[in-house]
Amino acid sequence: MSDYDPDGGPENEWEERGELAWNEFDWERYLREQDDAIHRYLGFYEAFRHSPNRIDAVAEQMGWGPGNWSDDTEAAETEEDATPAEAPDFGEAEIYTLHKNPIFIATKAIYLGVKRQWELGAGDAAKVPPPLALALLASLHRGEEQAVQAIHALDFGDFAMAVSLFKRALSALNESLTLLNSGDATRHRAVMAYREETLPRLFDLREIWLRVISECREELDRPVDEES
Repeated sequence: MSDYDPDGGPENEWEERGELAWNEFDWERYLREQDDAIHRYLGFYEAFRHSPNRIDAVAEQMGWGPGNWSDDTEAAETEEDATPAEAPDFGEAEIYTLHKNPIFIATKAIYLGVKRQWELGAGDAAKVPPPLALALLASLHRGEEQAVQAIHALDFGDFAMAVSLFKRALSALNESLTLLNSGDATRHRAVMAYREETLPRLFDLREIWLRVISECREELDRPVDEES
């Protein structure tokens, strides 16, 4: 660990995290651990893929608690101002970043499975028409990008922006669904097999985002005196 920078400003968000700051090797180890969390989520998700309650079942396996796992929880660095978007309390000694947010992990993991499976067959023009292959990959990328931006907004407590960005993510997701239901898709056996596996995953992403949107709107509708 490298020494803490004494020249940091008074509003530096890392100030309260101790007398040491992490160097690039510490952060690389940390990021690898968060990558492992995404793969762990995907492993649980595959194991529960036939369960009608797989979203909550996987969340419980991840240690996020039963029921609606995006309920009010406390991030390690903001114990007093918890919101629906923040990650669970990981302990005072552990740094919280966006990568620990359950919504981020679930979104990245499900998209990882969806994109990885598509990439396996999309390179074969005999199985998948190139225009469809490119269009679907582009729509999946847009959906993931907009969702990640929405989760950033959640972590900053900007619920209105988060709702707007999640709506954009939903629009991209609907585009993916439209492509999978198009005539080009239904004429190819490989695409239809992929479609059967992927539709439930896309609907799970939509369910997760709609839950968070609902909670954000509850926060926005809450009277100001209730927050004091």
